[in-house]
Amino acid sequence: MKKGKQQLEASASLRFFSNLLIGLALILIISSLSPLAIASSIAGSSQGSEVELPLDKRYDKAKFYFNQLLTNQSLAQERYNWSKGAQNFRRIYLSNSKSEFAAPCLYMLGRMYHLMYKQFDHDSDLNESISYYKDSARLFSNHSLADDAYYALGLIYLGDKNSAEESAEYFARIVRKYPSGDMLARAEDMLKQISRDHDIALPKSMVGNSPLGKLNNVLPVKYWSSDNYTRIVVKASGPVSYEDSILPKTNNAPRRLYVDFHDSYIEPRYRAPIPISDGLLKSIRTGQYSKNTVRVVLDIDRIDSYKIYSLPDPFRVVIDVRGDSITSAKSIQRIASQKTKRYFGSFSSVEASGMVVLKDRKKYVPGENLSFPAATGSESDQAPDQTELSLAQQLGLGVRTIVLDPGHGGKDPGAVANGVMEKDIVLTLAHQLKPLLENQLGCEVILTRDDDTFISLEERTAIANTKGADLFISLHVNAHRSSKVRGVETYFLNLTTSTDAMKVAARENATSTHQMSDLQDILSDIMKNSKIEESSRLAQKVQTAIVQGQSGTSFNELRNLGVKQAPFYVLIGAEMPAILLETSFISNRGDVANLKSPSFIKALADDISIGIGSYINGNLVGFNSTL
Repeated sequence: MKKGKQQLEASASLRFFSNLLIGLALILIISSLSPLAIASSIAGSSQGSEVELPLDKRYDKAKFYFNQLLTNQSLAQERYNWSKGAQNFRRIYLSNSKSEFAAPCLYMLGRMYHLMYKQFDHDSDLNESISYYKDSARLFSNHSLADDAYYALGLIYLGDKNSAEESAEYFARIVRKYPSGDMLARAEDMLKQISRDHDIALPKSMVGNSPLGKLNNVLPVKYWSSDNYTRIVVKASGPVSYEDSILPKTNNAPRRLYVDFHDSYIEPRYRAPIPISDGLLKSIRTGQYSKNTVRVVLDIDRIDSYKIYSLPDPFRVVIDVRGDSITSAKSIQRIASQKTKRYFGSFSSVEASGMVVLKDRKKYVPGENLSFPAATGSESDQAPDQTELSLAQQLGLGVRTIVLDPGHGGKDPGAVANGVMEKDIVLTLAHQLKPLLENQLGCEVILTRDDDTFISLEERTAIANTKGADLFISLHVNAHRSSKVRGVETYFLNLTTSTDAMKVAARENATSTHQMSDLQDILSDIMKNSKIEESSRLAQKVQTAIVQGQSGTSFNELRNLGVKQAPFYVLIGAEMPAILLETSFISNRGDVANLKSPSFIKALADDISIGIGSYINGNLVGFNSTL
């Protein structure tokens, strides 16, 4: 018994020393191995025992080996080691495809194969990467790594597949499906860059005036053009900050005026150049200058000046470009000699001094019948005294072309009350007035609209400018909260401090009185070159003729509310005397009874024609000798 016990103890001691020697031998062997051999040993020897480890431990070991590949150059040189690293994540996924580590494993497989493709240039690795990223986003769409997978796919298709369209689609999925994800900002930035570089449209959710952070959508550029004038209007989905600059002419390019719209985007279909053949502008080019900036470039052949300003509701930027100035004596001389037919006074010659001589000392062109009743209103309504003649009177300028502007139209009914709409009344009035002006004054009369069509406010003035009109008459019907207010009033463009005038302008402009107040700053610069004096005189003549014409008639009383001034959008930029006529109040039953009467409309048209004729007559009074 004692002898058996001694034998067992001796056997145990022998095993201990044997194991100790084996351990020391292993230590010596391991210490002689390279890091590459150590990592390979870990990856290989763990296959059997790893199954017994919890998933989180197995995932940590797989990530550890992946980081070794990233940081150890000698380990990363062998494609075999990358394959074994990918196998680590693949086994974890296959062991439990619904665990919390399933999505991260698929994502890591996509990442590893893409890095393998970058290093070893095997197309099969790139295809594997794409497949794993797609599975990660598709099978685990609610996981936090889903948008990361789409972002990685976007980069692969842009950089490795050279497919901007497919790339944009993956970035757009992030914008549409994961607006709260951490990849949203990066995806939006990539989409902006792709849109700029490859003319691919942005998702609609990225464009608009709210919420903050979206790009303002710049709409297609509209323009109206003639030999000496062009108006360009750029609309946007919301208020945009902008800045303009003009570049000098070079040997290879004309002068260029460009306007940059910040935090803005324009759809690719609207980025094509617009050729213009009017002698003033050569073309308009609109493009996505940078990820957040839209640039509008005007190629200009000749330019004297330009004005640029913005208007609200909807927000738009208006650019008026003018050719040679007509304010200098040299310009007046050129117009007098080249455009004689535009005046009722026929010019025989232009002296060296630039002064104009009336041929035959006649007031009117032969054949014209311009006999108008003398105005009998207040002193302010009469033609100015000969000692204070306006420029038009000094030159004896007549009127050849008149633009009538029936307000509103189409989707914009204007004021609506008592069963009638403003747009219908003013169109009927315009149709009555047009033949009267043509027959009585011998003028060419152009309507901004001849039917129930919507025309923007800035387009109406542009029509007058491009047609070379001598007068612009905008026809409207007024409205008021009080049904007792009635009468006729005539406006010309100018700054105003009158609250009532501001409200009328706000209604016709379809904006608020607060915005109208802001417009004063714009007008303070624009009005420097406007024909305020002539517009005021025209307004006085027309207002007086209407009030006197209706005096003593059987129509309901038409009260004289006088001539006023206010900032109307439709009159901004007019290069000729321009007025806005509020014929009556649609909110007053008595005025509406008049407006419904064809006889009243005809009489009103007669009075307006007489007022315009009186203005023209005033321009030509007193020219019985050389100026």
